[in-house]
Amino acid sequence: MGAVKDAQIQMENELNGAGAEEAQQAQEGRERIIVRTSIIGILANVFLAAFKAGVGILSHSIAVVLDAVNNLSDAASSLITIVGTKLAAKEPDREHPFGYGRIEYLSAMVISLLVLYAGITSLTESVKKIIHPELPDYGPAALIIVAAGVLVKIVLGRYVKGVGERVNSDSLVNSGQDAVLDSVISASTLAAAVIYLVSGVSLEAWLGAVISVVIIKSGIEMLRDTLSKILGERADASLAGAIRKTVSSFPEVQGAYDLILNNYGPDSYNGSIHIEVPDTLSAGDLDELIREITMKVYREHGVIMTAVGVYAVNTRDAEAVRMREEIGNLALAQEHVKQMHGFYLNREKKLVRFDLVVSFDAPDRGAVCSAVKEKVKAMYPDYTVMIAMDTDFS
Repeated sequence: MGAVKDAQIQMENELNGAGAEEAQQAQEGRERIIVRTSIIGILANVFLAAFKAGVGILSHSIAVVLDAVNNLSDAASSLITIVGTKLAAKEPDREHPFGYGRIEYLSAMVISLLVLYAGITSLTESVKKIIHPELPDYGPAALIIVAAGVLVKIVLGRYVKGVGERVNSDSLVNSGQDAVLDSVISASTLAAAVIYLVSGVSLEAWLGAVISVVIIKSGIEMLRDTLSKILGERADASLAGAIRKTVSSFPEVQGAYDLILNNYGPDSYNGSIHIEVPDTLSAGDLDELIREITMKVYREHGVIMTAVGVYAVNTRDAEAVRMREEIGNLALAQEHVKQMHGFYLNREKKLVRFDLVVSFDAPDRGAVCSAVKEKVKAMYPDYTVMIAMDTDFS
């Protein structure tokens, strides 16, 4: 046991020492990338807004002026991203022991509200111009600046969104999507200018209205996605599968179930899981196994397992093994039952208990569970049947 204990101490040192240091360095690197990318976005959008505002005012173009306002909202979005990232990096404290990572979701929500507000304001101004139209006066310089703005926003948008996806920052992704949308808007403004110069038909106000509707739609979609994350979404399937695979890699573990991952910010998870193990393991064996599982999951996936529950599997009772297989086949034959686990038989107390995972697609999940219970009781009338209905969290 001494060698095993030494290995365990080594793993704990790795988790609390070098492993924690690497995690801290990775977090600091991510923060620097987000701040640097946001500063680039602020500078680019402020310059574009200044040029476009001047062009729009001189040429009496409501579409160009709205485009300039939109650039200013993008700069504000980048500033909010910086503030949100800095606040999210605060160390856990007594009031918030799980840290401040979720502030990034709040900053992403503020950005989506800014986009939504800009769209509503733009729509109001466009409608006013439709009622009281003004003819634009484009010059070569105006067209060149608008065209340059299109190119800048395409490059900026793809860059910011790409960085956001790489470092898992919803705020950057939202800003990047907004910038890509701006490039389309600017291109539409340029097309309207060309149409006016060629045909004398002014589509400025109408284009402004269309642009506003597109901005509003984008803001609503951003807000919906961010609120979904704040409410709590299903864990990423690839991460959940990888964690279950890691846990199941231990020889003593016969199954890994009920994985719950609680998100406390981008790439910040605490979790719990149940494992099925032979009923021959001692308390000491279980303690050692759970510690090793916790260390390995953190080291490989960066997820802190706050709890590892245990299901004991009957291994010394052939009748229990037979009943488990028989009841399992019966349960899985029922529509909407996705899994049965945690089976245990107590022959002295005439008790059978197990867990059922019932799909969210079932019209009445409780009814499905009750139907399985009745069928098991009919099969084994001398036994008390206890079923826990599990939720498919991951």
